[in-house]
Amino acid sequence: MKGDATNKGFDTRAIHAGQAPDPVTGAVSVPIFQTSTYAQHAVGETYGGYEYSRTHNPTRKALEECIASLEGGAYGLAFASGMAAITTLCYLLRPGDHVVLSDDVYGGTYRLFSRVLSRYGIAFDLADLTDPEKAQAAFRPETKLVWLETPTNPWLKTIDIQAVADLAHSRKAWLGVDNTFASPYLQRPLQLGADFVVHSSTKYLGGHSDVVGGLIVLNDADLREQIAFHQNAVGGVPGPVDCFLVLRGIKTLGVRMRQHGANALRVAAFLSEHKAVSRVFYPGLPGDAHHAVARKNTASGGGVEGTAPSEAAIDRAGFGGMVSFIARGGEAVARCMVARTQLFTLAESLGGVESLIEHPGAMTHASLAGSPIEMDPALVRLSVGIEECDDLIADLAQALG
Repeated sequence: MKGDATNKGFDTRAIHAGQAPDPVTGAVSVPIFQTSTYAQHAVGETYGGYEYSRTHNPTRKALEECIASLEGGAYGLAFASGMAAITTLCYLLRPGDHVVLSDDVYGGTYRLFSRVLSRYGIAFDLADLTDPEKAQAAFRPETKLVWLETPTNPWLKTIDIQAVADLAHSRKAWLGVDNTFASPYLQRPLQLGADFVVHSSTKYLGGHSDVVGGLIVLNDADLREQIAFHQNAVGGVPGPVDCFLVLRGIKTLGVRMRQHGANALRVAAFLSEHKAVSRVFYPGLPGDAHHAVARKNTASGGGVEGTAPSEAAIDRAGFGGMVSFIARGGEAVARCMVARTQLFTLAESLGGVESLIEHPGAMTHASLAGSPIEMDPALVRLSVGIEECDDLIADLAQALG
């Protein structure tokens, strides 16, 4: 059937999964169903199950089917933001439950657990999930969920998803993985044992810095029904235009991720040799402490052909577009440097075609002030875009100069 992307390659599914031509008009792009409600044949007799757009919308359905296909999951659910997705997932928790939270996460995620969920009786502990002993020590009898990012934000540590999944399941806990930095092109956590995958579709999936959204993918039908109930009951859903924009972005995800990765590797190599930089964090560098785990996680990605990809295939897929580094000379040097770039735009967010630069301690991770999570004031985070890499390196050189 035209538009059926089952068992096709990643780039093919990115363009076709959930996106068959419109049966009424033949439109190749999924139409924007800009409607709040739907006519019914009679009371309770709907056209295709659509009754109200907070509950269901055809444009949103296409996005949910597409991301489920790319992540290798059975079900996808779309939300108004990445934080709305994480919050809705956490409605599965009950007062008295405990969460093991990776000790390096986006500042907004830490804020959600520390300042919102904690008020409702949900406890959490931070743990270095790259260390098996520290991970095990963080569990309690009431632990219900383990939550991690990999690569982490902003230190770019990579966590062995399969090992943490095995540990969580041995303690009868769920594993949730924020896959925003890698995208399903580079890694597919469900294949490595995760129970939930979450995305800020604002980032690499949308890819053009023009939309805000969030996604959850999972395999369990009962958990899907519970999350869908809260998706509708709480109402943090995206509008059809937002869903259309994410679908448009996803079509070029594979192409963009390959260029992001190629550029980021060159930028990281340049920074690692620069006298104004004391340390670079990028899992694609062979000397990075987390390189081996990054290769293991990347081998699950949809951008690599086959079930047992070669080392060369993993290298072609790349290791993402995020690079962090510590400026030699401390916070003052870091702040000066981020203000001097001309192609790298000083801004929060990441994953767009344009390159961004930021100071995590004062920007995306300011909510960590006073928390146990380490944040070096000299740390700079780059979202390396898909511009000509020579131009990006020249811009960093003049800013560091």
